[in-house]
Amino acid sequence: MRHEYNLREQLEAFEVGTFLDDDSFYFYDWFCRDASLNRKAQSLMTKVKKFVKVAQVDLDKTYVFFKNNCPMVGSLYDDFRICDKESGDVIYTVTPSCGHKRSKGVAHVWGKANEFKEPLFDAESWSQLIKTLVVV
Repeated sequence: MRHEYNLREQLEAFEVGTFLDDDSFYFYDWFCRDASLNRKAQSLMTKVKKFVKVAQVDLDKTYVFFKNNCPMVGSLYDDFRICDKESGDVIYTVTPSCGHKRSKGVAHVWGKANEFKEPLFDAESWSQLIKTLVVV
């Protein structure tokens, strides 16, 4: 999935209260009501801002999209994916609060660094994950 905007442009738009994609609010796939997308995107963009700062993501060479997931066992949950702008490859998948029954509420960062085989980082909550990343 390639994107016409980079993450810097997406974040700048968010800072002035808008999204560059007002139809789906950067969601690629969702199982929730369409009316929920804006609220969910607001929350996720706030988390994206924190993550890219601590993970030192190149804002000009990447973009973000969102996914609302429906696990077989558990509740709906959202993640965001940081992608390489040129190739469209996902670099990070960040789940602020997992909905899978076995890891409900746990925050994860999956990444290309280990080919997404296991989380690069995980923590009991989003705030704990960000604190962990700041230390690393």
